[in-house]
This record gives sequence, structure tokens and C-alpha cells, in this order.
Amino acid sequence: MSKLDQVDVEILNYLKEHGKRPYTEIAKSLRVSEGTIRSRVKRMLMDEVFEFKIQVNPTKVDLCVQALIGASVKLGKQDETAMKLLQFKEVTYVGSVLGNHQLLIKASFHSNEELGNFINQQIPAIDDITSIDVYVELKQFSENYVAF
Repeated sequence: MSKLDQVDVEILNYLKEHGKRPYTEIAKSLRVSEGTIRSRVKRMLMDEVFEFKIQVNPTKVDLCVQALIGASVKLGKQDETAMKLLQFKEVTYVGSVLGNHQLLIKASFHSNEELGNFINQQIPAIDDITSIDVYVELKQFSENYVAF
């Protein structure tokens, strides 16, 4: 992958703000051709600099319980355990972290009962998880991504 230049960064910022913004509008704002925007976006997609995704507001689709779960995992089992966790439809994020836990998990549920089921039945089915701490989100102030 080649290094990002200022035009690439500005394109990313436009797309981050509104992913459906037309390339013609971005090109006009940056004073470059639409072809330049199109080719740079294509290159950055191929280089996996970013990807287009929709971000669903969980509360708007009745997933009103958001949980962050710190999981302690047996040594050497982080990657394998993370892949197992990603198989659950409730899990939206798994990251390997340093600190009291080895994995940080974000998951969404329709109810506290579903969260309880996940914690008491699904998590224990993964043998390499030795303990967890659960944090239930009361209010989300923001979920921003990388700023340039």
C-alpha cells in the first residue's frame, strides 16, 4: 500500500462525514477531477484503507441493551477465542487488548434477559474464557471513528 497523501485524507474525511456523497461533489470541493476521486477511492478500497458499511443505530432496531465485556482468556488462545465470539450474532466487536483482560467484546441485545443468557450460557460454552467483567451501557454519547 502506498502512503496516503493530503487528497486521500480529505477524501476519507468527506466519505466519513457522509458515505453517499457523490464523487462529483467531492471532486468539486477538492478541486480535482471526478476520475481522481474514483481512482483513489478504488485504490484505498483495494488496499483496505477503509470499507463501506452501514452503521445501524441499535436502539432504533430494538437492540436497547448494549454491553461491553472484558474477557480473560487462557494464554495463547486469544485469536481462536475471538473468532469463536465473532460467530455470535449479538457480538459487534472483538478486540485484543492489554490490561486486566485479553479481549474486549461489544454486544447488543433486545433485553437484559438476552444479555443474561449470553453471559450464563453462551460465554461459558467457550472453554478458553476464564472470567469476564460486564459493563452495561447506560447512554452513548458518541461513536466516532479515526480522525485525521
